Amino acid sequence: MRRRTKIVATLGPATDDIAVLTDMVRAGLDVARVNFSHGQQSEHLRRIELVREAARRAGKIVGILADLGGPKIRIESFREGPIQLAEGARFALDPRLAAEAGTQDEVGIAYANLHRDVKPGDTLLLADGQIVLDVAAVEGPRVATIVRHGGELSNRKGLNRQGGGISAPALSDKDREDIRFAADNELDYVAVSFARDAADIREARVRLRESGGQGRIVAKIERHESVENLPSILDETDVVMVARGDLGVEMGYAEVTGLQKTILHQARNKFRVAITATQMMESMIQNAVPTRAEVSDVANAVMDGTDAVMLSAESAVGRYPVKAVQAMAHVIEGAEKYQLSHSRARHRSDGHFGRNDEAIAMAVMYTANHMRVRAIVALTESGSTPLWMSRIRSDIPIYAFTRHAATSRRVTLYRGVYPVPFDVTRSDAAHVQESIFARLLELDLVEAGDHVIVTSGPLSGVAGGTNAMQILKVTQGPGPRA
Repeated sequence: MRRRTKIVATLGPATDDIAVLTDMVRAGLDVARVNFSHGQQSEHLRRIELVREAARRAGKIVGILADLGGPKIRIESFREGPIQLAEGARFALDPRLAAEAGTQDEVGIAYANLHRDVKPGDTLLLADGQIVLDVAAVEGPRVATIVRHGGELSNRKGLNRQGGGISAPALSDKDREDIRFAADNELDYVAVSFARDAADIREARVRLRESGGQGRIVAKIERHESVENLPSILDETDVVMVARGDLGVEMGYAEVTGLQKTILHQARNKFRVAITATQMMESMIQNAVPTRAEVSDVANAVMDGTDAVMLSAESAVGRYPVKAVQAMAHVIEGAEKYQLSHSRARHRSDGHFGRNDEAIAMAVMYTANHMRVRAIVALTESGSTPLWMSRIRSDIPIYAFTRHAATSRRVTLYRGVYPVPFDVTRSDAAHVQESIFARLLELDLVEAGDHVIVTSGPLSGVAGGTNAMQILKVTQGPGPRA
């Protein structure tokens, strides 16, 4: 049984050695995340080139996800280093202060409109919720607060308003430049940070297409507003990411587990891909093995049906990036063994299908889950048919046979789908089956005598035309196959 849930890992200083990155790919890295919150475009380009070289050396197809910085609101810096905030102390946030002028009593903030978004009685959270401030007064642009929960506060820590309500737009000028960069470098996914609603997703897609990019859009669910607008966001996006860090700060940590399950369930029902992220194996930044709690966290996300799980600091700056990928792969494999009893899902067993390829995909998965089939082969241009199939839990591998490199990279994020380069236009109709079998046998994916299901369309090389399925018996060389 092949691992079905995919692994996304963030690039950073710890992955800048080509040998390390190649070992990460061999260990199971499926999609590399480039975090645009840190570093310059020249640095990102170097890492993108490293990923592609590592994939070539490992003989594997790897997707790349560009994660936009978005309107992450941060305080500025302190004059003499970190400070200690005591409970009951007065502390002010003032955008008029110089960037390095923070003291024990006040600090600058890199968001000039904070005073318009808060009022006395509101709760502000700093440093991922470790420090809690109660708004006492709004004095022009200066926000005066009283410390409810104190602690150490250092430079450039993030700020959230409990319950959401920060009005900063999802896309900054820098994000728009980064979208153009993603298009120019043919990146496969672009993640919109702090998306509020469907309009934010539409804007990102329009800008990406106008820049010539064909990547798919990821909506990061990390704002109170994005939870409220989840149905319309799912209608607009291709992928959702359960970004549990800021989501937990805005919604409260006790809500995160339930929200994660809800988001994953709704994403699957809308045929959207889902990534579960943030602190999945946080202890592996310093330690060579994960904690039992982290193992359980990853396993539960897998059993909830996520398409992918993500490593952040564990791979970007951690001491053990390769071991982190290996550990995540082992946990996924262990969790998937206990999911087989749910493989014959009844997803979309009622209602009507809106597209031919959706109907074919559902027929394929029903058939595959009720007979002995070794593999499913989808001849695909855009990857839509294997995406439909991947929404049904199954232990039967789905191979996306495609002639397009971009489609091959795109499906690396789909649960249970594996890309296989294959140019259907190079085989005439009478010999397509032979070519498919030869490719499967060459890659040691099946054996002669195995049954496979193949989906295709009447016009080879035309996207969106899948309308047929065949149950075939694998043979070597010419001969009857159906």
